[in-house]
Amino acid sequence: MDKKLKWGILGTAHIATEHVIPAMLKCLHGAVHAIASRNLEKAKDISAQFKIPKSYGSYEELLADEDIDAVYIPLPNHLHVEWAIKALQADKHVLVEKPVGLSSKEAEKLLKASKKYPHLKVMEAYMFRHHPQWIKAKELVDNKVIGEIKTIQSSFSFYDDDPNSIVNKKEFGGGSLMDIGGYPISLSRFLFNAEPKSISAVIDYHPDFMVDVLASGILEFETGTSVFFSSTLLAENQQAQIFGTKGNIKLELPFNPPIDKPAKIWVTIDDECQTIEFDICNQYTIQADLFTLAIINNTTVPTPLEDAVKNMIVTEKLETSNLRGQRIFL
Repeated sequence: MDKKLKWGILGTAHIATEHVIPAMLKCLHGAVHAIASRNLEKAKDISAQFKIPKSYGSYEELLADEDIDAVYIPLPNHLHVEWAIKALQADKHVLVEKPVGLSSKEAEKLLKASKKYPHLKVMEAYMFRHHPQWIKAKELVDNKVIGEIKTIQSSFSFYDDDPNSIVNKKEFGGGSLMDIGGYPISLSRFLFNAEPKSISAVIDYHPDFMVDVLASGILEFETGTSVFFSSTLLAENQQAQIFGTKGNIKLELPFNPPIDKPAKIWVTIDDECQTIEFDICNQYTIQADLFTLAIINNTTVPTPLEDAVKNMIVTEKLETSNLRGQRIFL
C-alpha cells in the first residue's frame, strides 16, 4: 500500500458532496481516488467538480478496482450493511456513515462479517467524537474538573417536511432517531463511559410518513442521566450541556462546529466562566485521517464497531419504551 491511502466513495449523497469529500481532499494520509453512482453522468460530474481521478456508473465497478484501499459509504441507511459487507468481500477497509444499519441485528451482522476479515478496518462515521472540542470535554469530565457529572442535556433538530426526502422514508431508515437522534445517544455513552441501565421515551410519529418526527428520551446511567430530544420538524438547532457537582460545560455547536472559525466551549465553575477556543479544523478531515492512520499502522480504529452495535441497541430500546409506555431496563 502506498503511503497515501486511496479512497473510493460509494454514492453521491448530500453529506458526501457537501461535507465529507471536500474534507477528505485535505487529508494528510489519504486521497479520494474514485467515486461511484448508479448514474454514471452524476459520478462524472462529481468527479470533475472535485478533480477525482476515477468515476464509475455502479458500486460494483468501484469495488472491483484494485487500486482502491478503502471506501466511504454515505448511502441511505438501509443500504449500509449490505454494501459494507460487499466492500469487505472486495478486500476494502470501510468507513460507513451513521447509523451503521437499520437495527442492532443488522449492526451485529456487520460486526460478525468483519471478524472474517481481521486485516480490514471498519468504523461507523460519528465524526463529532473526533473534534478537539469533544476530546477536551471528555478530558475535563474524566479529570472531574466539573466534579461528578450528574446529567447531560442535549438536542438536535431541523425542519424537513418534504415527502421525497430520505429522512421521511420509513423503508430507507428515516426518522429523527435514525438520522440525528444517535448523536445525543452516542455522546451520553461517550461521556459516562458506560451503557444506560434504563431507558424511557416519548415519540411522535408523522401520520403519513410513519417515521418519528420528535423523540424525547431519558437515559439512566449508574451515576447520572442524559435527557435529550431529536426532531425533523422543529427549527434547526443543536445544543449540549454537561452538568457536574462543581460546574458545567456548554458547547456552542456540539455536532456541526464551524470549519472557518474557532469552535468554542464554556466551562463554568463556582460562577466563573472560562471560554475555551479551538484551532480551526474540520472534524470530517480528522475522522478520515484517524481512520486512515489506523489502517496504515494496523492499530485499533478510534471507534470500534462494537460501539455502533451498542448505540443501535439504545435506539431500539427508546422505540420499545415509547410503544409500551414504560421504562425499559437493560
